[in-house]
Amino acid sequence: MLGYLTARQAGVDDPLRLRRAESTRRVLSLKLNPDRDVDRIHGNGVNTIDIDAVEGRYMLSGGSDGVIVVYDLENYSGKLQYTCKAVCTVGRSSRYVHNFSVETVQWYPYDTGMFVSSSFDKTMKVWDTETLKPAEVFEFEGNVYSHHLSPIARKHSLIAVGTKDPKIQLCDLKSGSRIHVLQGHRAEILSVRWSPRYDHILATASADSKVKVWDVRRASGCLFTLDQHNGDKSKASSEAVNTAHNGRVNGLCFTGDGLYLLTTGTDDRMRLWNSATGENTLVNYGKVCNESRKRLQFTVSRGCSPEFVFVPCGSSVAVYALHTGELVTMLRGHYNNVDCCEFHPDNQELYSGGKDCNILAWVPDLRASDVEEESKSSNQAAADQSSVNPAFQDAWSSDED
Repeated sequence: MLGYLTARQAGVDDPLRLRRAESTRRVLSLKLNPDRDVDRIHGNGVNTIDIDAVEGRYMLSGGSDGVIVVYDLENYSGKLQYTCKAVCTVGRSSRYVHNFSVETVQWYPYDTGMFVSSSFDKTMKVWDTETLKPAEVFEFEGNVYSHHLSPIARKHSLIAVGTKDPKIQLCDLKSGSRIHVLQGHRAEILSVRWSPRYDHILATASADSKVKVWDVRRASGCLFTLDQHNGDKSKASSEAVNTAHNGRVNGLCFTGDGLYLLTTGTDDRMRLWNSATGENTLVNYGKVCNESRKRLQFTVSRGCSPEFVFVPCGSSVAVYALHTGELVTMLRGHYNNVDCCEFHPDNQELYSGGKDCNILAWVPDLRASDVEEESKSSNQAAADQSSVNPAFQDAWSSDED
């Protein structure tokens, strides 16, 4: 690390190299921190979480009990040990609460004054964070498995919605109506995801074993369908032609730069695809346990070299190297299956939610030198305080002053 600092100071290296090296070190040292806790509000499993992209301060969570919670992740106490408090809750006592399990929650990408939730009660609600009342409610004919707002769109305000119906619904926030339908799948849509690189590119995953990539500006069909065999028909049976997995595809995630797309399926496989060509990169991640009948929320690190993938795997979170497929570590701490995880790119932290009703915070371990410096400074402060002659100490000032 000193070499990186010296090279940056001399102008030999790009400052980005130091940042990436430190981010990578922090991700590799992630562990369950006994000093960090998250308020336990949900009475049933936690299905989905999302961290706002504006400040990186507020986290949303949605549970199997229909409850939605907003947490403040910031530590203003000045102490190492603290709990991320629930700022507000849409609880069972609210007249606006979802009737059934909340499957997806997402902040509006440009403002924490609004967020969107979707549920098995066949509705998607657009919420005013200030009043905790829905500003708009979209109703569908079947269960809503997934929805997604583009993180970069400026020219449109479309929400892609995956339901029990094989058609993907595009809802417009401005008009409050469903304006377009994408047809091509033959079973329920379990996951939808906008590209973080192009605001008109959308990926969809279905129970029909297929993943399709769409350009929503085109009136015709999808751009391409991902094929696990890269067009080699000799390797595929007649049923497996143009399929991404040999089971239900229930997870989608783009890398931060949008160049690659990750998919997970109930065939216990995870695959990495070139998002521009649809080519399977054939990275072997081994067996990635996946028994979920619904959407699986997994995530990718940002700002590291190499990048890492965090995937719920039973009661643990598996960490893989993105481009080599190597299993780096297993994060163990939940008492039941993990359903979702979200990476915090500013602090290189990971938050995971599971059926045990808990949200756990995985925090980078402090270096030994950092710990030594902290203990030295605290010992020095104690020594300075004890060295003061009692005759010069007043009896009326508090310690805080």
